[in-house]
Amino acid sequence: MASPRTQQPRSPSIRDVARVAGVSHQTVSRVLNNSDAIRAETRDKVLAAMEQLQYRPNRAARALVTSRTHTIGVLTAQRSHYGPAATMQAIEDAAVSRGYSVTTSNIADATDAAVRDGLGHLLDQDVEGIIVIAPQQRVFDLIEELGMRTPYVALRTSVGDGPTTLFVDQMEGARLATAHLLDLGHEYVRHIAGPRDWIEAEARMQGFLREMSDRDMPVVPPILGDWTADFGYHAGRELL
Repeated sequence: MASPRTQQPRSPSIRDVARVAGVSHQTVSRVLNNSDAIRAETRDKVLAAMEQLQYRPNRAARALVTSRTHTIGVLTAQRSHYGPAATMQAIEDAAVSRGYSVTTSNIADATDAAVRDGLGHLLDQDVEGIIVIAPQQRVFDLIEELGMRTPYVALRTSVGDGPTTLFVDQMEGARLATAHLLDLGHEYVRHIAGPRDWIEAEARMQGFLREMSDRDMPVVPPILGDWTADFGYHAGRELL
């Protein structure tokens, strides 16, 4: 004789939270939406009830009511590298602290098709904004051509201005690093560069070359390569 199928426990609902907190379900909804019309003590009771019941808001249901997903999309490339990985961690920390979730789309290469597919993946999830972390200039050119209506911020690596861009001055950083070595008395400074199609790699190389030139120091052409450990090994052997 077959045993009856075990019934799975039901997840707590907003009405369960309201019952435990001693308030209406509308009040719980206002707390979830961070309404200013809720007294602090009422909010505390609702939050305590949510914790007791281990209640987690249904984002899909809330999105249907509020037309907001509270989700940020990130378009990134080479996210296994230190720079993109550290940036992703900071984005996730900032998003979670403000009640948002993060979904990512990693493009294996920077072809037009890959960028379009990556953006499409994010837009299909109704993200409320997109952060672009990509190494090649053509990625940003394509995004501008597409004319997206979804707000976006692009993390760029050269100085400029624009309402949708944040800049890191990689060229000045490379100049400062080179100047530091020269100020210590080192006369022969070499530069190991990254891929030529990466904006960061090009900006750092230009910063190094300008600082060396401005000080009339002997310059040996930079060693061009990629970000892999194998290239670092071979570059080190070449320098030695």
